[in-house]
Amino acid sequence: MRICVYGAGAIGGLLGARLARSGVDVSLVARGPHLAAIREKGLSLESGAERFTVYPQAAEDPASFGPQDYVIVALKAHQVPGVVERLQPLLGPKTAVVLAVNGVPWWYFHAIGGELEGRRLASVDPGDVQWNGIGPERAIGCVVYPAAEVAEPGLVRLVDGDRFSLGEPSGERTERVTRLAEAFVAAGFKAPVRPRLRDEIWVKLWGNLSFNPISALTCATLEQICADEGTRAVARAMMLEAREIGLKLGVRFAVDVDRRIEGAAAVGAHKTSMLQDLERGRALETDALVTAVQEMGRLVGLPTPSIDLVAALLRLRARTAGCA
Repeated sequence: MRICVYGAGAIGGLLGARLARSGVDVSLVARGPHLAAIREKGLSLESGAERFTVYPQAAEDPASFGPQDYVIVALKAHQVPGVVERLQPLLGPKTAVVLAVNGVPWWYFHAIGGELEGRRLASVDPGDVQWNGIGPERAIGCVVYPAAEVAEPGLVRLVDGDRFSLGEPSGERTERVTRLAEAFVAAGFKAPVRPRLRDEIWVKLWGNLSFNPISALTCATLEQICADEGTRAVARAMMLEAREIGLKLGVRFAVDVDRRIEGAAAVGAHKTSMLQDLERGRALETDALVTAVQEMGRLVGLPTPSIDLVAALLRLRARTAGCA
């Protein structure tokens, strides 16, 4: 099995390190000091008291790696359209592309059936770059749960979690998704194959949609947002609007909004990824986490007043911080 991890940062590095240790032929696409360190001394993964190092191929340009069985894209959603052309040498006739990316995936309406079958989402795939350049038939969905960080160049630290839920857009349990799940399990992860992965995407999206923007606007942790009566109410209103959209699209929610909020509160004094990006001057994942929900609301004819208000504030916050 040949797997290329495109974006070997925190999550990509975690996947690449464990898969390589388990015997998979792994190649990594990285850049800058992180890439230089991997080439010089390997990629190290630290998890609690455990630490190990692997020595996979690593490059900024994957052209020399050749066609893969799987390409795992572990970038921020807004970065993916810009690398589609560079992905092409990795794509053989049967290559599957695993989108380990937060938010609404660009393939969402592929193999969903009904009147929205094949609908494109301009907010996450402007110009249909991914739809045409990767192809929805290659896509395997992935919901990412671990929290990890690049502690220093060449060293990834696992903070918490070990689950990557996988699923075909069609919901079928195909040979390719089964083989991938088996490889993940052999590498030390939990990798359930979900027949209704979109349901799980929405439950995670609830938190990303609400807590990420609120944290960027207030600089507060999850614990603080959930403890404050006002911000908790804003998050709840945003989630309820998203819930109505999801239900209209056929989503089944395994938990209710209040339980989802309590789950976030239990995480404690954690800074969301969007707040961390803001503090580091990086572009924010606004479109995949927020704009896409607004777009889907319009598709099904449902208003999103709370989401619209927070989105407007977030976009201005991003521009004034140089993170648009």
